[in-house]
Amino acid sequence: MPRLLIPIYLLVALAGQLSAQIVAFGASNVAGAGVELQQAWPAQLEKMLKAQGYNVRIINAGVNGDTTADMLKRVDSAIPNGTKIVILDTGGGFYNDSRNNITREQGEKNFAAIKARIHARGIKIVREFSYRMSPKWKQPDQIHLTADGHKELARLLAPFVIKALTQPTDPE
Repeated sequence: MPRLLIPIYLLVALAGQLSAQIVAFGASNVAGAGVELQQAWPAQLEKMLKAQGYNVRIINAGVNGDTTADMLKRVDSAIPNGTKIVILDTGGGFYNDSRNNITREQGEKNFAAIKARIHARGIKIVREFSYRMSPKWKQPDQIHLTADGHKELARLLAPFVIKALTQPTDPE
């Protein structure tokens, strides 16, 4: 075997072994309020990506009831070193802010600080958009997703995550 081909074969072999750690970060729709943990969109998305050949691990860092202030306090501890992508829940924190006397202006500042901390660590951000899902995908409270809603959100997020995995620039 020519010496030049050995590094190419090694790269091809290693490419299949490369993996990406992804963190789903946010509030109750990330955590999977009202559904089983394996029905929540982070687990569904991981399963979909693996079925397409991506070696990923998605950590569910969703906390029911989190405000943007809560998220800001835990952003560094909830996103471990080695994370390549954060899928960031923007809706839940703002909704919880309104129920906890945190102004929209303060929520925006908290959210900007969260994004800045993630970017400062060289982590790509993909924005999650469960708050824009059709009512047909939501539980009777019209806030939390049904099991089918989580599956649909995972399907909608997959192309954005794949783009983040395969392109050198931040997809946000």
